[in-house]
Amino acid sequence: MRLSKMLFVTLREDPAEAEIPSHKLMLRAGYIRRISSGVFAYLPLMLRVLNKVSNIVREEMNATGAQECLLPQLQPADLWQQSGRWDTYTKAEGIMFALTDRRQQEVALGPTHEEVITAVARDMVRSYRQLPTHLYQIQTKFRDEIRPRFGLMRGREFIMKDGYSFHGDMDSLRATYDDMYTAYSNVLSRCGLKFRAVEADSGAIGGSGSHEFMVLAEAGEDEVLYTEDGQYAANVEKAVSLPVDAVPSEFSECKKLETPNTSTIETMAKFLDCSPTQIVKNVLYQAVYDNGKTVLVLINIRGDQDVNDTKLQNTLTNLAANYDASTLLSLEVPAPEAQSKWAAKPLPLGYIAPDIADDYIQKQKNVASKFLRLVDNTAVDLKNFATGANEKGYHVVGANWGQEFELPELVVDVRNATAGDRAVHDPSQQIQTARGIEIGHIFQLGTKYSQAMGATYTDENGKSQPLVMGCYGIGVSRLAQAAVEQSYDKNGIIWPVAIAPYHAVVVVPNINDEAQMAAAEQLYTELNAAGVETLLDDRKERAGVKFKDSELIGIPFRVVTGRSLKEGKVEAVKRANGESVDLALDQVVSTVKQWVDEAVKSE
Repeated sequence: MRLSKMLFVTLREDPAEAEIPSHKLMLRAGYIRRISSGVFAYLPLMLRVLNKVSNIVREEMNATGAQECLLPQLQPADLWQQSGRWDTYTKAEGIMFALTDRRQQEVALGPTHEEVITAVARDMVRSYRQLPTHLYQIQTKFRDEIRPRFGLMRGREFIMKDGYSFHGDMDSLRATYDDMYTAYSNVLSRCGLKFRAVEADSGAIGGSGSHEFMVLAEAGEDEVLYTEDGQYAANVEKAVSLPVDAVPSEFSECKKLETPNTSTIETMAKFLDCSPTQIVKNVLYQAVYDNGKTVLVLINIRGDQDVNDTKLQNTLTNLAANYDASTLLSLEVPAPEAQSKWAAKPLPLGYIAPDIADDYIQKQKNVASKFLRLVDNTAVDLKNFATGANEKGYHVVGANWGQEFELPELVVDVRNATAGDRAVHDPSQQIQTARGIEIGHIFQLGTKYSQAMGATYTDENGKSQPLVMGCYGIGVSRLAQAAVEQSYDKNGIIWPVAIAPYHAVVVVPNINDEAQMAAAEQLYTELNAAGVETLLDDRKERAGVKFKDSELIGIPFRVVTGRSLKEGKVEAVKRANGESVDLALDQVVSTVKQWVDEAVKSE
């Protein structure tokens, strides 16, 4: 492609709307243009990158025996209502674009396709002889993000590969799951990315187990916790660990103390001259279920620990049936305005004790009459601990479970694992932290959707059984930007060769010089013929502008038909490290092709 014929516009300054380096560079280099909040046009260079990523994904998926298909983006609400996720996606998470068509039927733009593919399987899979089967697609998805940001990282429209497998049993599912783990690892390796696969929370997708594939980058939205021995890695939402040991309490007897202005753990520990590990912190949450029921949740946790909202959400979702509900709509620490709607009297905030009375809750139809009391593992074994006294300005010290306070029946793990903790599998290993960008996520769904939607098959004994499902997603457009976030310098993008829009660019410093143009035309033709995807910068621009643009857009190899042409040589430059060599004209094609082949092989 000749740059003089391409829609090619670069910017010298960072766009005001861009927040992270990759977003800034992709806008400056002319890869994408913002159309509206979270919606971007993929320009010619970007489309080539996306096609290359898609082809790598397609090759790895096809190698596992998966079959490519294309599912509708417009989905009827009744399918989502059958699975029980309509309210979750339109109200609780609120990320689905939902609308009413001219027939007054509710439909939505697909953020994911579990319901659609389950409906297909329900209609088409009849016998165990058809299992296992695995379908995938690469298409645009839609999510109504509250705060679209970071360019393609968190947009309202994005390209994704999603796949779904159907099985007769869990052993078959696990075999395909392992295949997908390998395939996704291959995809990221072939794309030239440094990544880490981590245990993850399944979220609204559901299922018994899942892994996320994280591209490591400082700007990553996710925190990854791992051990140096390589035996453990997890998203912070899922991670488990052993906290530091609690300091033995110095309180020898139980008594109530006046503790003015000590509504935080920090001020309380300082006033009492004790370790936060000797304190039972009591955290109040307000949960609302899909049937409108409000439940007040009290969590007892060690004072130096924080509640992990995702773990708590999962715990409360599992308890939904206790309140005649199916899913959790919202979870928050209630602000004063929210408290006023259910509190019978002012709460002793900052001084709440584990035994706060249920009569703080007004008797209301849609409000549970009792606190849901949970105790985190970190607080269970504390002895002679300090905690609130249910009276402003007072705390109790030297308290014990089974004596002053009754230990809640529901013992849970809702603490936030943090860097510096000890690993569960080997306490000698310390938990480390890194930032990551989630690119892929694989799930063992089990029978969640098949049971809800009546997708069954007939087994070898002629009995009807629910289909066992797996789900596998990888963000194509997000992967492309993650590659930039992981690899750039002060001059611009440094694309991995395998997914670069072009392998090489031939730069003509002076297009009015016949010798320079003739050599450039020759090299441009021969490189492309040899399979080296090559641009020709034949624009009427200064040489400096062309050099800056070639670095900004990140083409891996640059060939310059400049002054050394008089000696029958041209300059060849590697974008990744700036290494420059002079090559005879007849060596250029073989040398650059070798560079490309070696780079793609190593990636």
